[in-house]
Amino acid sequence: MTQLLITNARVVTPRQASRDANGALAGPAMRHLDVLPSADVLCEAGCFTRIAPTAGTQGELARAARGVPTLDARGRVLLPGFVDCHTHACFAGSRLDEWQQKLAGVPYLDILRAGGGIHSTVRATRAASLTELQASLSARAARMLAHGTTTLEVKTGYGLLPDAELAMLRAILASPLDAALAGQTRCATALLGHALDPSMDPEAFVDAIIEQALPACAEMLRGVGAPLVVDVYIEQGAWSLPQVCRLFAAAHALGARLRAHADQFSCQGLVEASIDAAMGKPSPLPAPLHTLDHLEATSEAVLAQLGRTPTIAVMLPCTGFHTDQRYANARAIIDAGGRVALATNYNPGTSPCFAMPMAIALGVRCNKLTIAEAIVAATANAAAALALPDRGTIAPGQRADAVLLEGSDERSLAYEFGANPVASVIAGGRVVG
Repeated sequence: MTQLLITNARVVTPRQASRDANGALAGPAMRHLDVLPSADVLCEAGCFTRIAPTAGTQGELARAARGVPTLDARGRVLLPGFVDCHTHACFAGSRLDEWQQKLAGVPYLDILRAGGGIHSTVRATRAASLTELQASLSARAARMLAHGTTTLEVKTGYGLLPDAELAMLRAILASPLDAALAGQTRCATALLGHALDPSMDPEAFVDAIIEQALPACAEMLRGVGAPLVVDVYIEQGAWSLPQVCRLFAAAHALGARLRAHADQFSCQGLVEASIDAAMGKPSPLPAPLHTLDHLEATSEAVLAQLGRTPTIAVMLPCTGFHTDQRYANARAIIDAGGRVALATNYNPGTSPCFAMPMAIALGVRCNKLTIAEAIVAATANAAAALALPDRGTIAPGQRADAVLLEGSDERSLAYEFGANPVASVIAGGRVVG
């Protein structure tokens, strides 16, 4: 049985007892962390099994586990591993030239008309081989792991056409090329409602996604024992509310978990439709959404209503930092009793950031989170956003994913930025970084 003993750690964790049925902490429960100033943590068979206070230099647990491989934390902070619950880390090509044009004042719509923007990433991703997509994703996942991300979600969405979306899904589901990444959990999301393909009539394209891509993705995921998660991007010039509702009705019939990029630039009615569905009111949706991500354009009143539903709101502050300095108001959701998660939104266009510590630093500064709330949002609640209640806290029976920080004060995780604060990464009870 694989074992690891972590000694002399300042253990900081969301409260396992405060998690709801989906594994999330809501409202006031997000404001409190359990802290053991000096503790030993035993990991066995990939899970945390015992946590006990350190007594002097060698406590009871350390004595009982003599001979077990040991990591001496030396008083540093041990947190649950970070869960990045919203990324687009599978792609090919680069948007550096486009970014330089934007810095020079070229409007994004002009770049888009010239074939740039998301369509340049779509062309490059379609042209890449499975091996190339897998290799680039593994390289990015390794950088994320080094910054403490032990679980990451990866979306399709740069293929658009059914066959290209399936190729992306194969790359995401492929075994990691790096042995260290074997301990990192990778969750696939079928972002089937991303951009509209300009080469097709919009309604014919939506028909192809619903009738071809959706059932094929469901079959592929079922074949590897993975859940079907379907995501959309609803916005002017992208998928409309009627199109989204058509896709979600078909996905829900297949047992899919439903997620959405909503209200990034404008309100299209999806957030309100999800709230109505959650409250038992008439709604064009077949069910309330599991997560609503972005929400930069959502009013405070609607955010407060969202906070009264079980839906998890995913904050993506790295996007605002890189693009337009707009940030969702997490405070309104939490104060209404809601659930908030944090993620990087790692992608080549609007958020080229792979580091969860940066998302935490920005979440405190820009989404109005407290430090404790940001840590909960990046661990337990982000895990709940992926329907993984077996991680996100340091507690017996939980998956042994953890981050050992360089410092001995958890507040420094949000206070400092610009450097990697992670000293060691534990994934599945093994030191992997």
